[in-house]
Amino acid sequence: MTDSQQPDDDSMREVVERSRSGAPAVGEAVRDRFSSDEVFQRIIAAADEEVTSGSRELFFSGLAAGLAITITFMLYASLTAATDSHPILSVLLYPLGFIYIIIGGYQLYTENTLPPVALTLERLASLPTLLRHWSIVLAGNFVGGAIGALVLSYGGVFTGETVSAARYISQGGFTVDFVPLFFKAAMAGLIVAGVVWVGFASTDSVSRMLVVYLAFLAIPLGDLFHVVVSFTEVLFLFFEDGIPLYGAEISLYTGIVGFVIPVLLGNTIGGVVLVTLVNYFQTSEERLEEARFEGMSRRLTVPEWVFGRAAGRSYVPILDATEATLFAGEGYRIMVPITNPRTDGPIVELAARLASSHEDGVVHIVHVVQAPERMSLSSGDAGRRIADVSAEGMGNLRSTAADYDVDVSTSTVVSHRSFEEMFNMARRTRPDAVLMGWGDDQLWSAARAERPIDELTNQLPCDFLILNEHELDTSRILIPTSGGPDSALSAEVARVLAETTGAEVTLLHVVDDPSDRARGEAFLAGWADEHGLDDAELVVDDGGDVEDGICRAAADKTLVIIGATEKGLLSRLVSNSLHLDVIHDVDASVLLTERPSSRSLRERLFGSGRRATDLSPGVERDPERSAGTDVRSIEDHEADAGDHADATGNGEADGALADVGGASADADGASADADGAPAADDDGPEDEQPHLDDTFVADHDAADEEAAEEADAERDGDR
Repeated sequence: MTDSQQPDDDSMREVVERSRSGAPAVGEAVRDRFSSDEVFQRIIAAADEEVTSGSRELFFSGLAAGLAITITFMLYASLTAATDSHPILSVLLYPLGFIYIIIGGYQLYTENTLPPVALTLERLASLPTLLRHWSIVLAGNFVGGAIGALVLSYGGVFTGETVSAARYISQGGFTVDFVPLFFKAAMAGLIVAGVVWVGFASTDSVSRMLVVYLAFLAIPLGDLFHVVVSFTEVLFLFFEDGIPLYGAEISLYTGIVGFVIPVLLGNTIGGVVLVTLVNYFQTSEERLEEARFEGMSRRLTVPEWVFGRAAGRSYVPILDATEATLFAGEGYRIMVPITNPRTDGPIVELAARLASSHEDGVVHIVHVVQAPERMSLSSGDAGRRIADVSAEGMGNLRSTAADYDVDVSTSTVVSHRSFEEMFNMARRTRPDAVLMGWGDDQLWSAARAERPIDELTNQLPCDFLILNEHELDTSRILIPTSGGPDSALSAEVARVLAETTGAEVTLLHVVDDPSDRARGEAFLAGWADEHGLDDAELVVDDGGDVEDGICRAAADKTLVIIGATEKGLLSRLVSNSLHLDVIHDVDASVLLTERPSSRSLRERLFGSGRRATDLSPGVERDPERSAGTDVRSIEDHEADAGDHADATGNGEADGALADVGGASADADGASADADGAPAADDDGPEDEQPHLDDTFVADHDAADEEAAEEADAERDGDR
């Protein structure tokens, strides 16, 4: 092979033989064998998915694993009775429950002594994140084992000599002293964690299952102990024989403290020390670099690694970093999630106006389609048909944004979890801001049906702007403020609109009574000067009622921009827990703003009433902009750098609210944006990413480039 051929071959391998996360799909030297670095990469990729799972998913996956362990105990007892306690025949089906767990992808505590620990060793996950993961999985395992033990005891599953065999097996751990019990459990932990490592080194299911069977067969043959099996055995004795809670040689207390806990410690140390640490140190220093794991440049600091979210970040994403790097070279970028390309033009136009203040502004339009429950997206065919129609339907939006001389990119996301996937897209691509409409369309309806909103909104990846559009007109803008980072964001938006469209800006500050007017005027004048709004009209309302004051001031205004309060805007919008009726009372459009906030370690540990937001996953930002992104031009930012601060008339205003009906896309007919869905091309849309069974993502690069060329040609013709 010549040197000239080698780079092409290597590039092809990068494209074809690596998964979407960047972890290898085949070996470097020999296709069916991985190097230790490549095995480690595969483990890191799997761990990334596991530690980001929600508590509910982790718990019930652990519960399923605990129930599967019950099968192991049942078969062990049954064969012991049937074979008259033959040392080999009685354990032949012992591994079956573990095979269920491996094939089913369930979460077993002892398996988790490797993947999440590897992520923690790389300072990509914090110790609190690791302990959270372990605690939830172990709780699920124990609950599943307890349910299984209850069924075996009272369900009549065991009869005759099988009951005696189950009792004999369950009592075995009570007679073993702490030290040998610990080391027997450590050997079992080594075996289980070793199975995980070997499993990731395997390339076919047959060899993987053979390893699983032989490895778990070694546990009963070696008279070793597994913590979930041991817990199930203790609970079986408690339910079957009614052993006392404490005060006897065989009691629930001695079973937990003298049997289960030593086994738990042994399994944990055996897996972590004997397998994870040993295998970690046999890998090279470049173990993650060649996998394109960009998170390596954003490792947690030592305080973050120890304290987690209390010190800043608790986790650095890996799987989505490669997608974020595709956008890393772009300039100021606004992501615009839409539900109907035919009616969401004003939102896109506003985004283009904001982006146009930057020389390298980009508007990323994301058509989010809520897929019906019955629609399967695993094959990509249904998503591809919808994406084809979506790409065509966004033609007018491309033209709208291009009129403001900004770059335009478009994507389509088809998902059963549309609101959550919108957040995932923002975290993957790391825009500077997200601008979206507020209403009763499918996107917001889906938000109320998906996972708890706090899990999505507690860590905003960027600035969020929510538009309640009412015949959008940005010529006369009102900003109620009492100071804060979110009202600072409102001021930045207003400055851009004033510069690009000549908008007139009015600032409003509400005070309690006329005696506070002078203080209010001084505050408002200083705030206007600090945020570069010297030409703005200053209005101080001394009525003491924030909502009435906004309504009076907004009577002749076309756009009201209101910042969120400390408790967060998005979660309160979704949960309908906002209590500011002024949004419904004014005739103007309303733009709600929320900015990620950062706090010191002391503030995070002891509290300061501010939001806790992780700003770092995805592409690393300029540290000077870590408090949120600046929608102003670079010149303005350099001329007016400094701290900014939060909004909405007065602290009682609980955030800004809006409730407006919006048009939505219908996923059944390829999203309501065309009369029918064309047949899918053989090649499919550009850069399609069917990365989840319930999500289909397509980036329309070819259509975007064609539209950009047409726009350039029109501008050249005009000149």
